[in-house]
Amino acid sequence: MPAFGIFKDAAGASVHLAGLGQHIEKSAQAGDLPLRGGKRQGMIRTAKYRIGQVVRHRIFPFRGVIFDVDPEFGNTEEWYESIPAEIRPRKDQPFYHLFAENAESEYIAYVSEQNLLADESNEPVRHPQVREVFDRSADGNYTTRAILKH
Repeated sequence: MPAFGIFKDAAGASVHLAGLGQHIEKSAQAGDLPLRGGKRQGMIRTAKYRIGQVVRHRIFPFRGVIFDVDPEFGNTEEWYESIPAEIRPRKDQPFYHLFAENAESEYIAYVSEQNLLADESNEPVRHPQVREVFDRSADGNYTTRAILKH
């Protein structure tokens, strides 16, 4: 499996990611992502957040930059069951991969849409992989680099 992925950013431009340690392949931008299964089969749902957007967790004290979006839950059942039942999110919603940080460390997070809020702090995200994948504009927004190399 290649160590890079291809997806389209919010402007619709193709972006090649490298060095993420996993294969990321998206043929659609964050938006109009199809959900599968249950009563919603065949329906189209739009992701609320976009790749490059800074978000924060609704309950826990961390924030991060979105680098990938799953149209619905796409992690392991073991991971899902490890979430306490009283706060376990629905699976039939977008889930976001974040370059995340809290007060102590940086890490990769996988978070349901219902648990995210837009981060309006305009503070940069210090996760080291952010600089590998994104450029930060003067207004504080993150845009994907056009081409990344190993």
